[in-house]
Amino acid sequence: MSLFGKVLVANRGEIAVRIFRTLRELEIGTVAIYSEADRGSLHAASADEAFLVGPGPPAESYLHQERILAAAERAGAEAIHPGYGFLAENPSFARAVEDAGLVWIGPPPEAIELMGSKIAARERMASAGVPIIPGTTEPVETADEVVRLGDEYGWPIAIKASAGGGGKGLKVVPGPDEAERALAAARREGESYFSDPTVYVEKFIEDPRHVEVQVLADGHGNVVHLGERDCTIQRRHQKIVEETPSPAVSPDLRGRIGRIAVDAATAVGYRSAGTIEGLLDRDGNYWFLEMNTRIQVEHTITELVTGVDLVREQVLIAAGEPTSVRQNELRFSGHAIECRINAEDAANGFLPSPGVITAYREPAGPGVRVDSGVIQGSEVVGLYDPLVAKVCVWDVDRERARLRMLRALDELVVEGVTTLVGFHKALLRHPCFVEATTCHGLAEELAQKAQTLSHQATSVARPQDGRLQERLVEVELDGRRYGVKLLQPEPPHAELARRRRERAGGGAPHGAAKEAVVSPMQGTVLAVEVAEGDEVRAGQVICIVEAMKMENEIRAHRHGTVGELSVTAGAQVATGQVICVVTQAGNDAEPL
Repeated sequence: MSLFGKVLVANRGEIAVRIFRTLRELEIGTVAIYSEADRGSLHAASADEAFLVGPGPPAESYLHQERILAAAERAGAEAIHPGYGFLAENPSFARAVEDAGLVWIGPPPEAIELMGSKIAARERMASAGVPIIPGTTEPVETADEVVRLGDEYGWPIAIKASAGGGGKGLKVVPGPDEAERALAAARREGESYFSDPTVYVEKFIEDPRHVEVQVLADGHGNVVHLGERDCTIQRRHQKIVEETPSPAVSPDLRGRIGRIAVDAATAVGYRSAGTIEGLLDRDGNYWFLEMNTRIQVEHTITELVTGVDLVREQVLIAAGEPTSVRQNELRFSGHAIECRINAEDAANGFLPSPGVITAYREPAGPGVRVDSGVIQGSEVVGLYDPLVAKVCVWDVDRERARLRMLRALDELVVEGVTTLVGFHKALLRHPCFVEATTCHGLAEELAQKAQTLSHQATSVARPQDGRLQERLVEVELDGRRYGVKLLQPEPPHAELARRRRERAGGGAPHGAAKEAVVSPMQGTVLAVEVAEGDEVRAGQVICIVEAMKMENEIRAHRHGTVGELSVTAGAQVATGQVICVVTQAGNDAEPL
């Protein structure tokens, strides 16, 4: 079989390492790209060749099309696999790859373009007879339109960025009073993440299951589905746990939603691996949500229950071969679960936790698979996604898979950064997961419990420079205790004290700790929603900071007047940096 001599993977981390493995099995040469921030990364070391494509910021490296294409030319690569994220669903890059005489290991640019616009996708699906969630197929421009649509469909409703995905540009609007703010936020996220502020409105489906269907389509007329994945448990509308098969899907329902997925892929002339995402409501109705025109993070669990290497199929299809999968030959065996081990602090609102991994050991044994892009000494870089590893397990049924996952999580060692390991253990032991309900709100509930317990912890060490405090947090969830090390910024009054002494020539700031609003993470300020002298109320948004692909709202901690505002949109902020102060009349002389 004649495939390719070399393939460049235009991505980083665990997905690049995972693709390299399949390419080696196909005896295809592997080419990596890396940024300055990833110079010592595992994915760069894992390839036969690796090329530097620019500085750390994605816009100057992993999103820089010309540099990536130049690296492919220098390497003599014949094809490019985009992985997921970055340029994977960018039709202009797909066309540029083909224009350069290379093979794009992915769907046709036209399909990416069509399905990249959720408005256009909804319109195409409706015309193909695919059920779509009630809502608009035209852009929504004003808050008045949002209010009218909310009254028509019933509150709450969802505002979505047309080019959005992964929870970006999605705002749930509980009522008319929130319409203007939610519209502005959805438009801003669409512009920030996808360079497209266009939004639309959908009816908000209460407590659905998020059920997606894996499809494969080749250039020979074969379109098949490989079953569904249940991705209902999310935080901030982003997936953290996936399983297949869905505990809510019967064989008959699987056949029905599988046919819907095949119809959707056929309607856009699809080719390669793709995913039809949908919502399964309480009445058993399945609604098309969107199509992801790429390999998914959670493709791993489909591979475990079907035995199909989806990346191999992508390579075969791109080379002009028919897919080796036929619908009547597919067999679904057992149950698989994936837990995303992100460098995030569940006890602190799932804030990103970048840093150096000081110890790392993966679980092993029967039915355990780990896809990772790190080793001991690797740095989780704040510029990129916080995913450290994907722990995946397979067993003959759901309960045995659940217990196997708990065993695997107990074996996993990741030190130096705060991760979601303890969170996942608590979640998998929770009765709602054991009973296979939707677990609506559980992620937030567990995070809130962990946050409450962490406040009881005391400082156990303090570095000599005094800028960070290491705190040992003893967290008890569902009868189990977990020890978590957190690095927290110095008390907010310390920076404020330095700033005021610099201006006034000395003197401690009375009440500074009560006044300061600080950034809990390093990141980029996307928007500042107050000005000097504004009156604010407790809980009001001061600014929005983007860190590791997540937006974080920094809110006022009390009523008062904004002063000493030190940030602007586009500026960088450090962990613990004072953003502003909120003073109250008569409180300036309060002791610390």
